[in-house]
Amino acid sequence: MKRLIKLMSVALSLTIVLSMSLVGVFALSLKGVSLGDKEKATPDEAELFKDETVYVMAKADGSVDKIIVSDWIKNNKGADTITDLSTLTDIENVKTDASYTLNSDNMRVWEANGEDLYLRGTGKEPLPVDLKVTYSLDGRVITPKELAGKSGKVTIRFDYVNNAYETVKIDGKDERIYVPFLMMSGMILDGEKFSHVSVTNGKVISDGDRIILAGIAFPGLQHDLGLTRKEVDIPSSFEVTADVKDFELGTTVTIASNGLANEVNPDDLDSLDSLKDSLKSLESAMSALIDGSSQLYTGLNTLLEKSGTLSEGVEVLYAGAEQLSDGAEQVNDGAKQLSNGTKELSDGTITLDLGAMNLSSGLATLDSNSDALNQGSDLTFSSILKTAQQSLREAGLSVPELTADNYAKVLGGLVDSLSDEKVKAQAEAAAREKVTAAVEANRAAVTAAVTDAVRQNVKAEVETGVRAQVTAAVLQAMGYSVEDYNNAVAAGLVDEATQEQVSGAIEAQLATDEVAATIDTLTEQNLQGEAAQKAIAENTEAKLQALIAENLQSDEVKKAISDALAKAKAGRESILSLKAQLDSYNTFHDGLKTYTDGVGSASDGADQLYSGTTQIKIGSAKLKEGASALEEGTEQLSEGADALKDGILTLKDGVPALVDGVSQLRDGSMQLSDGLKKFNEEGISKITSLLKDNVGNLAERLKATIKVAQNYKSYSGLTDKMDGEVKFIYKTEEIS
Repeated sequence: MKRLIKLMSVALSLTIVLSMSLVGVFALSLKGVSLGDKEKATPDEAELFKDETVYVMAKADGSVDKIIVSDWIKNNKGADTITDLSTLTDIENVKTDASYTLNSDNMRVWEANGEDLYLRGTGKEPLPVDLKVTYSLDGRVITPKELAGKSGKVTIRFDYVNNAYETVKIDGKDERIYVPFLMMSGMILDGEKFSHVSVTNGKVISDGDRIILAGIAFPGLQHDLGLTRKEVDIPSSFEVTADVKDFELGTTVTIASNGLANEVNPDDLDSLDSLKDSLKSLESAMSALIDGSSQLYTGLNTLLEKSGTLSEGVEVLYAGAEQLSDGAEQVNDGAKQLSNGTKELSDGTITLDLGAMNLSSGLATLDSNSDALNQGSDLTFSSILKTAQQSLREAGLSVPELTADNYAKVLGGLVDSLSDEKVKAQAEAAAREKVTAAVEANRAAVTAAVTDAVRQNVKAEVETGVRAQVTAAVLQAMGYSVEDYNNAVAAGLVDEATQEQVSGAIEAQLATDEVAATIDTLTEQNLQGEAAQKAIAENTEAKLQALIAENLQSDEVKKAISDALAKAKAGRESILSLKAQLDSYNTFHDGLKTYTDGVGSASDGADQLYSGTTQIKIGSAKLKEGASALEEGTEQLSEGADALKDGILTLKDGVPALVDGVSQLRDGSMQLSDGLKKFNEEGISKITSLLKDNVGNLAERLKATIKVAQNYKSYSGLTDKMDGEVKFIYKTEEIS
């Protein structure tokens, strides 16, 4: 169970890390590609859909040790029979009682009875992507076994070799297009043993105790798109470098999937042609910008010519300043009336401020207890969860640390793992393994007994043959052939005395040591023959299987399975009861938090209200003071109007300097126009020329890549009436 949890941790880490790293990778994606409009049946729409997972058990260097394939054939139309084409061996139905027969095409026809099929088998076919893991210590390549326990600068490199491709026509040429597998590799390192960790084509996350690594690669995609590494460098490997003390490495997990391409409609990639139109628009926009800079220069010339009109406008502005001076006196009279009204407003805001202060104080007192309530509730819930976790572990169940967020999922998973079906299957498998081991321990004795039985049969046959030879020899000495003698006896021509003499002679010969030795020699020779040895092997295996079947029906085995089911049932009921109790407290815990949050929000609102009323009080006082100041200000306004008039006179005198500035601006606009022209010639024109030549070819190669990816649907095989998808999970062994 601990190994399973560790595997799940690696897979989860992959998911978390890659959710961040993929953002950068797919920043290279092209605009205009549809992700949801392709006309393809979903797994729930197809008549038959094979959802396939290929588990590759690999050595530490990535070499394949065993391939286990899990197939879920979805029977969406409820067919009574399902015909499956599969290259797997040792296929077994792991969930239902459905059996199969072989049709004329040597395909399995399962009696599904409207249900889905859950099959498992062993893969023998080559993998579409080979994984190779190499290790280096201080720059020297080293085997995983040699690396264990060593210290120094370690480099771990994951190389992915893509073997799956189709030959397609692109621009009239035959091109090899590889299935674009996304390879995602992850591992968890001990933070006390690994330091200064860096990766290429990946991400590193550390929580202090552990270092989580994940890397991605797209083997073959660089070739598929026909791009040089100067244009875009698409990774096909993943490398980790670190300083290591006492090296050891747990299981690494690599996921291979071409599922991303299944979400793309290759027909929509034709919209890449619109990029050429965009390039034309860029050229047009640049031309317009150059034209605009020329127009700016022309406009500034016009502004320079109209500077005389500006001078006349300043004269008009001066006349307006005189009218402003007269209006300032009227504003001063209104300011006096405003000053009298603000006194009453200031008195009212004082009463409002006192009420808001009392409300804020009361809610603050109530809110001060909220943290204590929440902390107490959190501690209580945490204690309950720890007690539940301890009880489960004492019961022999392996569970992670229970939290308010994960307890429902964890307990639900435990209940599912204790179902009658799974427990019975585990108990039966354990019983079979135990019984088989016990029977196999007696294989030598069974083989010896079977050999003795076969020997007796062989000896009887040899004795029969030797007797016939001795009989023929005795009769020949008496002048008879076997046939003549038998005919004479049958006709009554041989008297009993002669018959007894013949029989005595035969038995005397058979009783000799020489004949006995001949019989023993022939018996042992025939016993070593192919037919006898085959009979011994078949009878021995049949006897062993019969003993296994007999022992599996024993009361002891049946009781063990029954006890396991009873224990599992009690465990399920206990876990469900525990979950109900935790759900009840979780509801209370969430309700308490909602209540305290509400009190906190109300307290914050009261504080804001009190702050607002205080500001109003202060503001009304300031308004009162401001009204007085306004009264004084309006008196100054009249004086300021006179000063404004003097300033406009100064502006009038400064118009010649403005004319000089406009002249300099006109000269600068001419330099801008020249610079834009140079930028267009040396930059924009070259970029648009390069992209115009490559966009069409890239679109064709990308469409071909997507179609090849969507054609690869299964490792074990599909019939014409079946759709499917496949993913590969590579698991390397630990190094310790």
